Amino acid sequence: MPMDRTERFYKIELLIRNRGRVSFEALRAELEVSRATLKRDLQYLRERLDAPIVYDRGDNAYHFGHEGGRSAHQLPGLWFSDKEIHALLTMHQLIQGLEAEGVLGRHLQPLLDKLHGMLGSNDVAARELMQRVHIVAAARRPVDARFFELIGSALLERRRLALRYYTRARGSESRREVSPQRLTHYRNTWYLDAWCHRSEGLRRFALDAVREVTPLAEPAREVPMATVRDELDGGYGVFAGRRLKWATLRFEAEAAQWVATEQWHPQQQQKRLDDGRLELRLPYADPTELVMDILRHGEQVQVLAPKELATAVAGRLQRAAQRYGALSSAADGARAG
Repeated sequence: MPMDRTERFYKIELLIRNRGRVSFEALRAELEVSRATLKRDLQYLRERLDAPIVYDRGDNAYHFGHEGGRSAHQLPGLWFSDKEIHALLTMHQLIQGLEAEGVLGRHLQPLLDKLHGMLGSNDVAARELMQRVHIVAAARRPVDARFFELIGSALLERRRLALRYYTRARGSESRREVSPQRLTHYRNTWYLDAWCHRSEGLRRFALDAVREVTPLAEPAREVPMATVRDELDGGYGVFAGRRLKWATLRFEAEAAQWVATEQWHPQQQQKRLDDGRLELRLPYADPTELVMDILRHGEQVQVLAPKELATAVAGRLQRAAQRYGALSSAADGARAG
C-alpha cells in the first residue's frame, strides 16, 4: 500500500537523520514515488514546515543544515525515532496478548500501519518483529468485545451505563446503573471501577461477568480520581476496602529468593532475616485473594499475624490434606485388594 503524504514527510526526515546524506534517487527508491512527487515533498518540507534540508551539489545528496543554531529539526506533532517505533510495535504485541477480544488492536491498526510506513518495515519484517515478543496470558477471562467497546466509550464520553451483572459469590444476576470512573486490568482480567447508583458507592465490576450493557443519556457522576484510588486500591489485589488489616508472612529461604523481588502490594514492608528467610508485611481488606497467594507457596510460608488469617489458611490446608489423604487411602485399598 502506497504511503500517504504525511508518512512520506516523516520517512524523508528519518532517512536523512539516520544516514546523514541521502541522494535524490535513494529517496525516490525508498519512497517509491515519481521525481515530481519527491520534488514537491521536499519543497513543502522546506517552505511550509521549515525543515532545514540542504542539497549539496558536490556530494549530490541532501542533508540537514544548522539554520539558526538548530541541530535537530522535528516535524510538528508527535515524533518517533526508529527505536521508539520498534518499542511501540513491541508494545502492540503486548496489547494483543492482554486486550479484550482484539478490540484495542483493531483501533490501533491505522496507527500501526503508519508506524510500519515510517519505519520502512515490510510485512515480513513486521511479522518477524511481532514474533520476537511472546506474551503468555494465563487464566485470562475473555470479555465480550461489544461490551468492552460500549463501556470504553461511556468511560471516555462520561456517560452512565445500565448493566446486567452476574455476582459469582451469590450465584445471581442484578441490574445496576453505574457511572464509569476507570478501567483496570489486573492479572489478565479487565475490571470497571464505577460509582454504583443503587448502592451509592464505588464498586469494582469484572467485565467477564457483565451479561448486558446499555448506554444511557445521563451524564456520569464525577468522582475525584484520588477518591477512586483511596477507595479501591488500598486493599489486597482486586478486593477493595478502606478497613485495612495488616498481614505478616514469613517465607522459608527457598521461597524468599523469589518473593524478595516481588511486589505483593505497593505499601508492603519486608525484612530479610539472618538465616535467609523473609518476613513480609502488607495490608489487605478482604482475605480471599491473599489466602490464594499464600497457598501457592505451600509449606514455604507461615502466617504470623493476624490470627484469623492464619486460621483461614490452616483450615484450607487441612481440608486439602484430608481430601488427598482420602484419595491416598482409597488407592492403597485398591492395591491391597
